[in-house]
Amino acid sequence: MQKRSFAKAALAALVFAAFGGLGSQGALAQANDTLAKIKATGSVTLGVRESSGLSYTLGNGKYVGFHTEMGERILEDIRKQLGLQKLEIKYQPVTSQNRIPLVVNGTVDLECGSTTNNRARQKDVAFAVTTYVEEVRMAVKANSGIQSIKDLNGKTVATTTGTTSVQTLRKHERAGGIDFKEVYGKDHADSFLLLESGRADAFVMDGSILAANIAKAKNPQDFKIVGEVLSVEPIACMMRKDDPAFKKAVDDSIKRQIADGSLAKLYDKWFMQPIPPTNTVIGLPLSEYTKEAWAHPNDKPMEDYVLKK
Repeated sequence: MQKRSFAKAALAALVFAAFGGLGSQGALAQANDTLAKIKATGSVTLGVRESSGLSYTLGNGKYVGFHTEMGERILEDIRKQLGLQKLEIKYQPVTSQNRIPLVVNGTVDLECGSTTNNRARQKDVAFAVTTYVEEVRMAVKANSGIQSIKDLNGKTVATTTGTTSVQTLRKHERAGGIDFKEVYGKDHADSFLLLESGRADAFVMDGSILAANIAKAKNPQDFKIVGEVLSVEPIACMMRKDDPAFKKAVDDSIKRQIADGSLAKLYDKWFMQPIPPTNTVIGLPLSEYTKEAWAHPNDKPMEDYVLKK
């Protein structure tokens, strides 16, 4: 009996610590009730990236990009659903390494960066319906002569710590009998710098991330994306598990944005039109995979996707 009482007290203390004294609003219920937490505090924390193709920073605390703006629209729909006069959005930059822990521990309520939905991650977090399907490829120097993954034998290849591209790279290395050295950037900008500075011969990552980093380079014409599609990965906003009401609110907003055409317009804005800070056009048309995901909204993991031949 004493053990049970101690366990209850410990749980209550953890919840109180997580939500900083929401007390009278029923903090215990809000441990897995994000809508209640948002309504009680009038604020929400959006997880964003600093150098992704879907979410990036302009500096001075300003975060932009396809997924960032989509996330803001989701939260505006939730504000209306909750009947709030206003909703403060707090922007929390996350990395490939810390994004899942920050969602799990309650620091981030909704992460809309460039996170792949896979079965391993589904054990820890929940995913909204897929909003972008990524094709993993490689960026190289335009004069490198590298055209395919088989050309990487004896080369140095960069990718970003904590991403699914690390596993993709190793799988292709084993399957193709190719021997290359792997180097890791702490984030996508760091990985691209490894390529730009000549410390890596290729950067393997999501196509949108490669395109965005090339577009922002000092000399974009010095780089190109080459080779076969190494993997197809559904990208989705991420949230805490076991919170069906919040997931439904997020999914409903995304489905609304798909149905009324606003998500397609948002995609055109960020991938086919000039974007800040340099007003460069990334020029990445909507893929058949993404069109299919929008036509049939789902939250299936990457293991359920098959590469189209």
